Amino acid sequence: MNYLKINRKAWNDKTEVHLKSAFYEHQAFLAGKNTLKSPELKVLGDVSGKRILHLQCHFGQDTLSLSRMGAFVTGLDFSEKAIEIAIKTNDELGLNATFICTDVYNLPIELYGQFDIVFTSYGTIGWLPNLNPWANTIANALVPNGKFIMVDFHPFIWTFDNSLQKIEYDYFNGDPIIEEIEGTYANRSAPIKTQTISWNHGIGEILSSLIHSDIHINEFSEFDFSPFNCFENMIQIKPDKYIFKHIEHSIPIIYRIVGHKCHSDSMKK
Repeated sequence: MNYLKINRKAWNDKTEVHLKSAFYEHQAFLAGKNTLKSPELKVLGDVSGKRILHLQCHFGQDTLSLSRMGAFVTGLDFSEKAIEIAIKTNDELGLNATFICTDVYNLPIELYGQFDIVFTSYGTIGWLPNLNPWANTIANALVPNGKFIMVDFHPFIWTFDNSLQKIEYDYFNGDPIIEEIEGTYANRSAPIKTQTISWNHGIGEILSSLIHSDIHINEFSEFDFSPFNCFENMIQIKPDKYIFKHIEHSIPIIYRIVGHKCHSDSMKK
């Protein structure tokens, strides 16, 4: 099965639903809301004047939030519909972000070694079958000593069924997970059905791929909350902090990686 074609269609179909959903609060974003959350803001720091590559940016709210913070940002995503909306929003807001429509394995070579920070967050690497070329993309994009920042959902929660009642999937990267999904995490009652192909990547696999691509790991942290109410059976405990009602603080829900590029050779293959 052509996972790229199947997943691209799914995300093209989801994009318009997401744009109109209460989950993404697009009108509030247009009015000035910063969509970045505390786990990433804490380590991004002052990005004014920084060159940032945002991988798998969807329709660009976080990318444009970084632009509003003074960064020179390039957003990358494989969904034509998402990139079309991102470009339109950038123009509407008078910002200076750049958007490229391509999958994460195919960073244009002219962007090699151009960025102070590579950033990726929330629901990203599960769409990739192999993390080695992903890590190479990160290394290729960074200037020497450039910073890598990642915040994402913990692979442990992807082992559960949708209601987090039982273990249903392998923690380790194995066979692809093929699903037929009605609605989306942003609108569970949306009248769309999509087929998706995904993979689970354990923490060891994630860290090893980065280390092998000369990304030095400065920090690895785990958190017992989600900044988003995007799973079943969640309750809010504080602004932008959600936990599973029946599990509470017993498991990690998101994690954060901060690293930097060790060497000056950015032409990794």
